[in-house]
Amino acid sequence: MVQERPVPTLPTAYTSITKEEGLRLYEDMVLGRLFEDKCAEMYYRGKMFGFVHLYNGQEAVSSGVIKAMRPGQDYVSSTYRDHVHALSSGVPAREVMAELFGKATGCSKGRGGSMHMFSAEHRLLGGYAFVAEGIPVATGAAFQSKYRREALGDESSDLVTACFFGDGACNNGQFFECLNMAALWKLPILYVVENNKWAIGMAHERATSEPEIYKKAHAFGMAGVEVDGMDIMAVHTVAKEAVARARAGEGPTLIEAMTYRFRGHSLADPDELRSKAEKDTWFVRDPIKLFAAYLNEHNLADVGELKAIDQKIQATIDEAVQFAESSPEPDPSELYRYIFAEDN
Repeated sequence: MVQERPVPTLPTAYTSITKEEGLRLYEDMVLGRLFEDKCAEMYYRGKMFGFVHLYNGQEAVSSGVIKAMRPGQDYVSSTYRDHVHALSSGVPAREVMAELFGKATGCSKGRGGSMHMFSAEHRLLGGYAFVAEGIPVATGAAFQSKYRREALGDESSDLVTACFFGDGACNNGQFFECLNMAALWKLPILYVVENNKWAIGMAHERATSEPEIYKKAHAFGMAGVEVDGMDIMAVHTVAKEAVARARAGEGPTLIEAMTYRFRGHSLADPDELRSKAEKDTWFVRDPIKLFAAYLNEHNLADVGELKAIDQKIQATIDEAVQFAESSPEPDPSELYRYIFAEDN
């Protein structure tokens, strides 16, 4: 039996946040959680089809990183577990839900579904079905930001890219090739590993010779850091530091966030491979409950304020479902649209 890896502790003090910032982070995490819960309900009711990979339990990573960036300006690249990354990036819940329903009003016009969320307006570079597929795309986005600034003289091009992927991607060739290029060229990018311990049905410790992924950054002379992915304040602190470094031209950072998905790999997964003891250990570290307690302890919010946010978000989710259900299907005559760039 593999020994449980200890959860990392933050070596420095938390970044300070105001009440407004704290409530914004809490609201974003609740939005992700309640949205995914509703997705499960709709899937089992036959409203959406195909593979649907939910994000429950990992909300602190999405909110902690993306909310440390410039909304609508910096870039975000996701995976097939992309609904919550889209929401944190500012894509309206109704557009994400409509996409899951395959409707024309979805953020990908009903053509992407669960695994291919995209929004040029919100700088969401897409969800990608193949493992590690988004890493080269994100690296290219970071390269163009640097090229525009240094080669074309565009001083306003100081944009940063966040690239999310799982522990299963970290033994793929794209991972190593892109980290090498990013370090060599000092690209403004955050490589964010959401290490939830399981690559589909393979335990991470059984599949890699170096389970501590953040240490792989050192081979390229890149900053590498591990963080408790269930603690949004820890993630937000590390992300802010990495974003500041990237924007200042100091290069990329590999962030390994130790987190856990509360559901199976997808809604088609009976989740029988993970032990009850392992799940119970992580369930008690629910990132939303931990942050609610943090806000209360530091007098940033009381129970009533947080409950009001919960109710507001639930109303948003309910409206998103109504919007998706009432939206039109894509017109069959437009089957070949949105294939080429000039048609977008």
